[in-house]
Amino acid sequence: MILRFSADARPKGQLGSWSILLISLCSLTSLLDSCRAERTNVGLIFENTNPDLEKIFHLAIEKANEQNEELNLHGVAVSIEPNNAFEASKKLCKMLRQHLVAVFGPSSNMAARHALSICDAKELPFLDTRWDFGAQLPTINLHPHPAQVGVAIKDLVTALGWESFTIIYESGEYLATVNELLKMYGTTGPTITLRRYDLDLNGNYRNVLRRIRNAEDKSFVVVGSLDTLPELFKQVQQVGLLTSSYRYIIGNLDWQTMDLEPYQHADSNITGLRLVSPANEQVLEVAKALYESEEPFQNVSCPLTNSMALIYDGIQLLAETYRHVNFRPITLSCGDDSAWDKGYTLVNYMKSLSLNGLTGQIHFDYEGLRTDFQLEVIELGVSGMQKIGQWSSADGFEMNRPAPAHTLEPDMRSLMNKSFVVVTAISEPYGMLKETADKMEGNAQFEGFGIELIDELSKKLGFTYTFYLQPDNKYGGIDPKTGEWNGMLREIIDHRADMGITDLTMTSERESGVDFTIPFMNLGIAILFRKPMKEPPKLFSFMSPFSGEVWLWLGLAYMGVSISMFVLGRMSPAEWDNPYPCIEEPTELENQFSFANCLWFSIGALLQQGSELAPKAFSTRAVASSWWFFTLILVSSYTANLAAFLTVESLVTPIEDAEDLSENKGGVNYGAKNGGSTFTFFKDAKYPTYQKMYEFMKDHPQYMTNSNQEGVDRVENSNYAFLMESTTIEYITERRCTLTQVGALLDEKGYGIAMRKNWPYRDVLSQAILEMQEQGLLTKMKTKWWKEKRGGGACSEEVDSDASSLGFANLGGVYLVMFVGSCFASIYGLINCVLSSYWTARENKVNFKDELLDELRFIIQCSGNTKAVKYPKNSGSSSNSNASSKSKGSSLSVDTLPEDPSDADVEAVRERRTNHAKK
Repeated sequence: MILRFSADARPKGQLGSWSILLISLCSLTSLLDSCRAERTNVGLIFENTNPDLEKIFHLAIEKANEQNEELNLHGVAVSIEPNNAFEASKKLCKMLRQHLVAVFGPSSNMAARHALSICDAKELPFLDTRWDFGAQLPTINLHPHPAQVGVAIKDLVTALGWESFTIIYESGEYLATVNELLKMYGTTGPTITLRRYDLDLNGNYRNVLRRIRNAEDKSFVVVGSLDTLPELFKQVQQVGLLTSSYRYIIGNLDWQTMDLEPYQHADSNITGLRLVSPANEQVLEVAKALYESEEPFQNVSCPLTNSMALIYDGIQLLAETYRHVNFRPITLSCGDDSAWDKGYTLVNYMKSLSLNGLTGQIHFDYEGLRTDFQLEVIELGVSGMQKIGQWSSADGFEMNRPAPAHTLEPDMRSLMNKSFVVVTAISEPYGMLKETADKMEGNAQFEGFGIELIDELSKKLGFTYTFYLQPDNKYGGIDPKTGEWNGMLREIIDHRADMGITDLTMTSERESGVDFTIPFMNLGIAILFRKPMKEPPKLFSFMSPFSGEVWLWLGLAYMGVSISMFVLGRMSPAEWDNPYPCIEEPTELENQFSFANCLWFSIGALLQQGSELAPKAFSTRAVASSWWFFTLILVSSYTANLAAFLTVESLVTPIEDAEDLSENKGGVNYGAKNGGSTFTFFKDAKYPTYQKMYEFMKDHPQYMTNSNQEGVDRVENSNYAFLMESTTIEYITERRCTLTQVGALLDEKGYGIAMRKNWPYRDVLSQAILEMQEQGLLTKMKTKWWKEKRGGGACSEEVDSDASSLGFANLGGVYLVMFVGSCFASIYGLINCVLSSYWTARENKVNFKDELLDELRFIIQCSGNTKAVKYPKNSGSSSNSNASSKSKGSSLSVDTLPEDPSDADVEAVRERRTNHAKK
């Protein structure tokens, strides 16, 4: 639409150009309103703490429009502060002018109630996703009704056989959910205890939890909001209520969205309910589009909340409604009695529909409440969330706990009641002798990760075992001299042992003599080296905030401004002053901006100290102002960065990776264990760097070690790097705080349990190890032996909250500058004193030595601020020679002076200056 205006064309009635413009704007507004009315606008009010609600809102609208090309849904979303009812009302009133057909309300109760009351007055459909307990026209609550959730919890308690238990609830509004539980046993049945955990103590629930711990109940039903549940469970763990003695049922359907990893390995049984299933293909598709990831559910928790899923389902429900009806919305206003007469009709039609969405099958009763739905019953275990059954309002709870993966029942019988001999070697933390004063024999004398692994396998598969120690502590390989197997592998090949376990690396050479289970631990070769050392502060570290280039330009700028002040001061008439105010017509004028004074003025401004010099001319003031602004920014930038450069100490290390190590940077020598798999890896490697490292180790046998312990000690006590497995390095660095791993892994391999070739029980053991991996048991064991046992965790980094104090090394350069400046000033002052004494002695024809000694005696006395004139002069011509100008070289002669009574004085001044110039 193009609007053209003519300057000479006036409508009848002399409306004028302003009237034409007003009419045109009204026409344009009407056109925009008609275009907006053609769209089906849907409103969303969401809290700014949850921006994902807006993302899924627009995603749902986009999907709905793709499925129905005739549909033209358009989202209008506004954010508010949580629980800000005034802001919600204000923004909703603005949204009403945009021809809305429905509004999705906020999640916070106070804001949602205000928005609901406005929609009720305007008869505008309000789609609620909250955990709410009542509904009214024109409301549709997509969230399952809390009373029905209470029925599901009751059925779950009954199925699990709980009798006496404690209900832990957040506030009074959640009592409606547990109402069915309170009616379970009446007045004569087992005791049901109620405990409110939110007592308005700023999130501190420990007092309530301690009282619960001191009671006899071990079973708990927890009902609360997602705002408080994470902190509640954190404190539950702190007070010791997450052990094997306790069991929980969580009544919040968003429980799965919490960060559950800290409780994944707890011994407590934690059961919950969920409405959104990550296994649902539709849920997975939406999550991939929302989070732009092919695996959006990688962690234990599911990030897709009920509110997000319900908003998506609500949009699909609204789109399905508009497939059948097409009501034209109208503009509404909070300032009048306007209402949409089609609102109730639209809500009633939506109630009659059924839809299969992200939250399952959606049905509503006549009140607009969702009472017919299905929930999944889930349990938190070491392997994550596991579905153990489902609940529906029609069929109740149905247990459907899956059988353990990779069931071993047929093969278990083959290992049941069998006895095996297991050989091991001393290697922390895989096989160790127990540290005890008691004499121990047999299996009781051993402990470690490998020992516990065999013990767990024996419990799982039903066999018994006997450990013995490898005499020479060698793992085993082919002796290059004899061509025979040695070490632990020889024991297995000769049938003296059935299995061998330690940090035994699976290699192709070893696979040729024995078989291995699947790896129970994956690792790689890495470099063990000492931690980077702190570099001592530089003497002139105070200059570090600026680069050398900046300092150079600063010096040039300083000299440039000083020269500019000097030149402009001589060019500007305003800078030439009368040196003798008592003489109205002086013969000379004086300029304060000598070159030395210009340098002093510039350095004073740069150091934020100022000077007694003040520019008077506009040109000199302009230069001074620009220099002051320059120094303001420069000094502020310097000060802001100075603290960091004075306190931060750089860490230096001579090597960063294998490339640096192969070049022996920093004089670092390196080696590996003789005959070990690490040395064999370099021997067989084709990569040039690794071949070079092998040649170095072969040519320098003095750097090779007979054990890992010897290599670790050498790293700690010399400039030496040791090549070994990454898991062993991880174990060592947990206990020796001066050591660390350098660079990335050089290869990938695994540890396995060794057994003789074609042993029939290999697959059974491998299958059991795989199960333990999936259940997280191996991870739990590793955490125990690496970070807890035998001094583990001693090197955990602690954040130092106190600011480190500055030492003399940090500020040595500042003291040096002060010392050099003071020495220079002292030397200059001494030379000036000697020269002054020399000229005084020469002028007054006295002995120079006596004059200098008299001057030094007066200085040493250090008393008084006055000094007597030793050689007074009269006002005659002799005194003229002692007069000097204040600013030598900065005076201007005046050739002609008027005849007045002061001529004699002027002539005297002129004579004194002439004599001074001659001198």
